[in-house]
Amino acid sequence: MQYLMLINIDQSLLDALPAGEYDTMMRGCIGKADELRDAGHLLESQQLEAPATARTLRVRSGRSTVIDGPFAETKEVLAGFNLIEAPDIDAAMRIAADFPWAGYGSIEVRPVRDFEAVRRLVGA
Repeated sequence: MQYLMLINIDQSLLDALPAGEYDTMMRGCIGKADELRDAGHLLESQQLEAPATARTLRVRSGRSTVIDGPFAETKEVLAGFNLIEAPDIDAAMRIAADFPWAGYGSIEVRPVRDFEAVRRLVGA
């Protein structure tokens, strides 16, 4: 089954790291991702640009509104994701626990819905 790991960070916690520690942490994360990819668990991963580069679209009553940045006002922002393959949610959580990001925000692990089943269900 596929699981999406949504990586949320609090930038102020990362900014407080001693010089060089972020680079060391990133090298460890990239190494772990390479291991997971080689083992067939990591299907895709990407890091996102800063929230200031984002735009949020909202449509209400036929009217579109676009604002700069993420919609939610929060300390934690979506920084990236990993799409993984795991037999169950417990295994997915163990994979998530190998990454340090929960100490600087949070990692949400969510099952990916079988979209082909949805397509069949709705007759699309």
